[in-house]
Amino acid sequence: MSESKFTMFTTPWCGYCHRLKSQLDREGIAFDLVDIEQVPDAAFTVEQANGGNQTVPTLLFADGSTLTNPSVAQVKDRLAALS
Repeated sequence: MSESKFTMFTTPWCGYCHRLKSQLDREGIAFDLVDIEQVPDAAFTVEQANGGNQTVPTLLFADGSTLTNPSVAQVKDRLAALS
């Protein structure tokens, strides 16, 4: 079972996604990564969270809440609020 507390929806070409992923990796924050171009259901999840837009990175947390293109500080705040 995964130790991650959220899923990051991304695309291979998204610069914002690459930046956030590397920042989270440096902070030791575990997460699952889903490419919305490879998983059609994931693209739908992202659209639901973003008013019909496929905006990435979109993070989906265990409680069902989402953050779109967040900073690492915002991710840490959300994780702290959920723990």
